[in-house]
Amino acid sequence: QLPMMLDSREPFTGDIGDQTELALRNVEAVLNAAGSDLSRVLQMTIYVSDMELWDAVNRRYAEVMGDHRPARAIVPVKELHFGTKIEIQAIALT
Repeated sequence: QLPMMLDSREPFTGDIGDQTELALRNVEAVLNAAGSDLSRVLQMTIYVSDMELWDAVNRRYAEVMGDHRPARAIVPVKELHFGTKIEIQAIALT
C-alpha cells in the first residue's frame, strides 16, 4: 500500500511520518475488508526511498502497531510511484 487517500485515490506526499501512518491505515483498511486487522499481520515489507527517513518511519510504525511486532523487512529503493517515500506490503491471517 502506498500513502494514498482512499476516497480520492490521490497520493499523499507530505511528511514521512504522516505517509507512514497513511500507508499503514490503508493496509488496515484492506485487512478489515477481509475480516482481519493489524494484530493478525505476520510479516511486512517496507520500501523506503531514503534510509535517512528510517528513524521517523520506525517511530510512527511503533505508534500505529503498538506492542504487535510482526516480522519486518526494510528495502531501500531509489524512488516510488507518485513520488511517495514509502510503500508497505503485508501478509496477514484472515
